[in-house]
Amino acid sequence: MISDKKVKHETVQLDGDQLPAFCPNPAMPVWNTHPKVYLDVTKTGKAACPYCGTVYSLKPGAKVHAH
Repeated sequence: MISDKKVKHETVQLDGDQLPAFCPNPAMPVWNTHPKVYLDVTKTGKAACPYCGTVYSLKPGAKVHAH
């Protein structure tokens, strides 16, 4: 059965000093973890975790520093 309901995922806003972005993040409960993945939010301003769907985005005006 196909559902028309869209799943809403949490959005985590990041400042430039919080990069590189990764999931699961420290605020997530330990019981609900998955393998750690790094997400590139610098090209489009946001990225979604392929495991849990959490969306990570840069805060408006965030400055991205070269690593």
